[in-house]
Amino acid sequence: MGFFNHFRIWVLTICLVFQSGYGFYLPGSYPHNHGVGDPLSVKVNSITSIETEMPFSYYSLPFCKPQGGVKDSAENLGELLMGDRIENSPYLFKMHTNESEIFLCKSDPLSADDFKILTKRIDEVYQVNLLLDNLPAIRYTSKEDYVLRWTGYPVGVNIQDVYYIFNHLKFKVLVHKYEETNVAGVMGTGDAAEVIPNVAKRDSGPPGYMVVGFEVVPCSVMINADSVKKLKPYDKFPNKLKCDPNTVSMPIKQGQPIVFTYEVEFEESDIKWPSRWDAYLKMEGAKVHWFSILNSLMVITFLAGIVLVIFLRTVRRDLTRYEELDKEAQAQMNEELSGWKLVVGDVFRAPTNASLLCIMVGDGVQILGMAVVTILFAALGFMSPASRGTLITGMLFIYMILGIAAGYVAVRLWRTIGCGDSKGWASVSWKAACFFPGIAFLILTTLNFLLWGSHSTGAIPFSLFVILLLLWFCISVPLTLIGGYFGAKAPHIEYPVRTNQIPREIPAQKYPSWLLVLGAGTLPFGTLFIELFFIMSSIWMGRVYYVFGFLFIVMILLVVVCAEVSLVLTYMHLCVEDWKWWWKSFFASGSVAIYIFLYSINYLVFDLNPSSEIPILAACSWCWYPPFRYPFH
Repeated sequence: MGFFNHFRIWVLTICLVFQSGYGFYLPGSYPHNHGVGDPLSVKVNSITSIETEMPFSYYSLPFCKPQGGVKDSAENLGELLMGDRIENSPYLFKMHTNESEIFLCKSDPLSADDFKILTKRIDEVYQVNLLLDNLPAIRYTSKEDYVLRWTGYPVGVNIQDVYYIFNHLKFKVLVHKYEETNVAGVMGTGDAAEVIPNVAKRDSGPPGYMVVGFEVVPCSVMINADSVKKLKPYDKFPNKLKCDPNTVSMPIKQGQPIVFTYEVEFEESDIKWPSRWDAYLKMEGAKVHWFSILNSLMVITFLAGIVLVIFLRTVRRDLTRYEELDKEAQAQMNEELSGWKLVVGDVFRAPTNASLLCIMVGDGVQILGMAVVTILFAALGFMSPASRGTLITGMLFIYMILGIAAGYVAVRLWRTIGCGDSKGWASVSWKAACFFPGIAFLILTTLNFLLWGSHSTGAIPFSLFVILLLLWFCISVPLTLIGGYFGAKAPHIEYPVRTNQIPREIPAQKYPSWLLVLGAGTLPFGTLFIELFFIMSSIWMGRVYYVFGFLFIVMILLVVVCAEVSLVLTYMHLCVEDWKWWWKSFFASGSVAIYIFLYSINYLVFDLNPSSEIPILAACSWCWYPPFRYPFH
């Protein structure tokens, strides 16, 4: 253990030395050192709502614009696919310099269209999302014994058919002093601080500060537009502005302008730079996750017991007895055989639509591999939310690279079913490369046309469409064909028994086989439905999901359960002399997708509809409703 600890420490030392030479950093691991008085620029992301799930540009509303014009920030593939549109904003801070009553701008008188769109966004509970040093603005509210926190703040509030806007923002920026010369101490790796040498600073100036927190309190403050006629942006407002988040006083009216102001306060914090995302990543309910894992283990144990009985007691015992008999006794026993022993000569008969089965199995291996590798890398911290869009980008590229696995598995299974015949392997590989991506691209295109018509930032730009097509046909398809080539050259799996020329008639069943196949999906669904709730909340409610360790364990358990369910169901069909097991074993575990789809509909109808809580929150109707149902605390 001592050797490995020293090895780990020296690897970290080498990485830090490379950092001093302007090497690369892991996502989110590069601290920015700001001197006192240095400018800090706040950025804005798309405004979002859990009611419509359609993001729109921040500047689609009559907000203040930067003096130098609106400029887009560089975005990666994942950010564009998620609908993020990060732009500069007029909010400017100076490091460790408190400012109050800062006049930002006065909007033009609200036209009929501006008033209509603004009131509509308020009714749809849209949230404004701000960023400072890549940290989203976070908002805290106390509710009984809970401390609620979520990112962003609402555009406004509707109280008794009067619309109020939050025109004054009170910011609090938490900073940590950048005073340590030992990089290990700054990065929070205290266990290695004694052996990691000091790295020379790039800047010889006085120590600065790092941003470790960004909080916002939205307020609706009544400001007369005539009182700011002589003020320029960033001038100090002549009167004291009282920011009370429990009251609203700035109604919006058609034909009248809106005055925007802000204040900022800096506060030194003990939070170190590596821990600054803890407020966003903290997900309570670890006991619930462990309960989900325990539930999965119980299902696995139950199914493993059934599998053990099947193999050790039934199959193995019957085969042993059969091998011990002489030929005459075997012939006599063949006349008395029943169950799965009667379909030995038909069990490996080729299924109907064999090529489609091979294609779906190959694509399934590709998707499973992508999920396992992505979740593993995320659990190890390589896909931190500090690097926005990395998770989606990583999933996309891992999926493309694993096209070689899809082609290999599809073609090798095709050759196995065809008893070694490799004819048509190129066609199978091509279909495997286009089947699932083609369906996904068709759905994406249809949804994108709807988003384009709504002028949503969730719509994918045409240039990104071209990039996705190039990635598909220039990387994914060739890799799948390469995998198919290796699958065609690899030896096929030999069947242990011969297949009879004439297929055996399947006796009439007491119950339809598809009913058993559909029921089998309940067991895999039972292992993941708890974790599925947290994933749904992350996707649709804007929460950060980061318990990938739990998710990785649940996924491994899910794979085991699916394998056991397919095995048990196949044995049950063979026992009733039904030798058409290929598709049934595939859909036995695959039917879990039906239950996931039904659960998604249930989540959309019941869990994602906050309208039932509006009367409860009338006293604080500008609060975002879902956190009161599922609070972080």
